[in-house]
Amino acid sequence: MNINLIVIGKLKEDYLRSACAEYIKRLSRYCTFQLFELDECRISDNPSEKEIASALKKEAEQIKKYAKGMIIPMCIEGKQLSSPELSEKISSAGLNGFSTITFIIGSSFGLDPEIKASGTLKLSMSKMTFPHQLARVMLLEQIYRAFQIAEGGKYHK
Repeated sequence: MNINLIVIGKLKEDYLRSACAEYIKRLSRYCTFQLFELDECRISDNPSEKEIASALKKEAEQIKKYAKGMIIPMCIEGKQLSSPELSEKISSAGLNGFSTITFIIGSSFGLDPEIKASGTLKLSMSKMTFPHQLARVMLLEQIYRAFQIAEGGKYHK
């Protein structure tokens, strides 16, 4: 299984980079993992809706270069799954013809509607709002947990 994570923006804090590196290392036991950190479009401090839409469109063009397989955009209006349900989705991807799963985390303004529409599954972590940098760590942890659940490992208990 190939797992890709496309993110807009780079991690600035060392502790978040360390947490991500730890989960990426753990995932190497279960899958081939690739992280694609793409540049966030610069916009003004008080952007108009048009400026935001234009930035999201530019980010979408970058995302499309790397998005393949089963595409899972992370968005607030997405479906919320339990950890066992996410594990089942990842485990059954191969049976549904996917050898690659691509998760996508957008910028602080979200994702372009075209990227959301391209998703096999739109996923939401919570109705709560989290910093995008923390969301990356949380998603990596949940992907790792999903593989542990599928394996019957002790981590999930």
